Amino acid sequence: MARPDILAPVGGQEQLMAAVRCGADAVYLGGKGFNARRNAANFGDDELSAAARYCRRRGVKLYVTVNTMVLDAELDALEAGAEAIAEAGADGVILQDMAAAELFRKRYPSIHRVASTQTAVHNADGARFLQDAGFDSFVLARELSLEEMARILAAVDIPAEAFVHGAHCMCVSGMCYLSAMLGGRSGNRGLCAQPCRLDWRCGGGGHVLSLKDMSLMEHIRALGEIGVTTLKIEGRMKRPEYVAAAVTACRAARDGEAYDADALRAVFSRSGFTDGYLVGKPDASMFGYRTKDDVTDAEGVLRALRNLYRRERQTVPLTMAFNMDENASRLTATDGTHTTEVSGPAPEPAFHRALDPENAEKNLTKTGGTQYYVNSFDAHMAPGLTLPASALNAMRRQALEELDGLRGAAPAVERGASERTGRGIRPGAAPSPLWGRFCGAEQVPEALPERVILPVGELTPEITARYGGRLMAELPAVLFPRDEEALFRRLETLREAGLSALWTDNIYGIALGRRLGLSVYGGFGLNIGNSEALAFYEAQGLRGATVSFELPMGAVKALGSGMPLGVMAYGHLPLMRFRNCPVRANVGCAACGGRGSLTDRKGVEFPVECGMKRFSTLLNSVPLDIAGRDDPGDFRVLWFTRESREECAAVIDRFRRDEKASGPHTGGLYYRKLL
Repeated sequence: MARPDILAPVGGQEQLMAAVRCGADAVYLGGKGFNARRNAANFGDDELSAAARYCRRRGVKLYVTVNTMVLDAELDALEAGAEAIAEAGADGVILQDMAAAELFRKRYPSIHRVASTQTAVHNADGARFLQDAGFDSFVLARELSLEEMARILAAVDIPAEAFVHGAHCMCVSGMCYLSAMLGGRSGNRGLCAQPCRLDWRCGGGGHVLSLKDMSLMEHIRALGEIGVTTLKIEGRMKRPEYVAAAVTACRAARDGEAYDADALRAVFSRSGFTDGYLVGKPDASMFGYRTKDDVTDAEGVLRALRNLYRRERQTVPLTMAFNMDENASRLTATDGTHTTEVSGPAPEPAFHRALDPENAEKNLTKTGGTQYYVNSFDAHMAPGLTLPASALNAMRRQALEELDGLRGAAPAVERGASERTGRGIRPGAAPSPLWGRFCGAEQVPEALPERVILPVGELTPEITARYGGRLMAELPAVLFPRDEEALFRRLETLREAGLSALWTDNIYGIALGRRLGLSVYGGFGLNIGNSEALAFYEAQGLRGATVSFELPMGAVKALGSGMPLGVMAYGHLPLMRFRNCPVRANVGCAACGGRGSLTDRKGVEFPVECGMKRFSTLLNSVPLDIAGRDDPGDFRVLWFTRESREECAAVIDRFRRDEKASGPHTGGLYYRKLL
């Protein structure tokens, strides 16, 4: 088994010191923009360069998060930020938006590119897509079991990271729009306000959208055995004591040693920890929230945890050689890669006691308070000579300072050409065609929209033949490995019956469509927010794409694309996707019947749709409706969920007449300022 690296979260300078001094092999942190934890202290350009030097001197890798959705208006700032990351000498970047991924792939090919957990890799096709797109590694989704991770890793050649400790989002990463829709603070833009941690209710249960924190310390060696190469700790918003405790525990667990589980729980937990997803038991025991007792417990361990990173950790071995003759003294020090030679003063004749190799070694190897230790020392000295201790100490200090300079220097940046490939503003042609997405064929009215989108699980050869070229098969937004082969076989059958097109809200659908030879259209779940990402997906073979409904209308209108571009125009928008369904956990599937709901603290009811008992979806309480307002794309998607056939027909008719809605509805984020 290869020894996995420990990757620690860093939200500020003290967290950086805690992570490195407690033994992290690598750290990840954010700059001042384009990172998913914009409320952390984070690092400006000068601070980033200093952090990178600090890490290089100690043999620790540094990764920078560039893991938010980017708008066209921000592409210049993205390029400036990427240049600062390259100049600082970062080892890698963690990416969500494909515009950022392409920028680093083309312009800075030597910087390691990691696909963020926001890309939501739950199956082998998702991993294959990232490998084919040029990523160097990826983060496995937190919702996976150990067996599922192993199946994904066996399908690709690039390495993968897995989260082993920290907060569990209730929603699949990259698929949460709750904070954006309810408060205008987007998790995909790095400003999640965590409304899920409030007291949402279902049946008799409270805080039903809050999971306990994950802790997989007992499974770390098993993760290494299946091929996980990096053990990732969540927590860039957490205090340095938390970082120290988590890194220390992770190191011990990786090495098969005991760790302080009580201190780990006390410094931060939500009613304890869970390993439910990894062991394949996503049930009610996974839910928990932070209580007053949890907060009080932390106060008792903070001082002890600070002691874990109070002193510099000596991790860099040196070889030293000291030479002294009648004319000069010299100290050579090397870490195996960098070498420095320091000249000292000429020695003096010894009137009392000559300097011997033992005393020279005693003075020259005093490296306490630094990251260095001397594991090999050699001395060649002429007899009868001496040097004062102050001279030896000065030589040692100078040698270590020079090594610091050599080790901390940023590597030369390999630069390639990178011109923007996104197209200019597209002329709108209204009225654009209507595409209807339905939960079942019984909802589809006689007056058909231009395209009919139905879940693949609802399709039969007969339905496929009925709608012909209008039909698209909607792939599950979340697909786990056990269902991959069955889905592939079903699509083969439907293709033989005439199916020609797929709709996907996840990257796996693009790789799957390629294997089947079907046309693929991207949904809003791809989180496309700029023209460069559109150009990337067009190059990957998409025949059309629906942009993120988090975009303001002005940003939508400014997008350029060489393929048809769609907008979500109507529907109870999906706000969260769950693997551990809160309705099932609180009232059970039998009582739900696939049409459950949750209630927020204000008493507002939000529907929950069942995805064939594989995942579930929280829907907004009121529908998006922009009929009679704007028509900025090449097609408009009407997203039907619980509407009757008659209601679907009425909405389609009203959109065709360009008539505004009269009932309760929202303009979504199109007409609000998104933070």
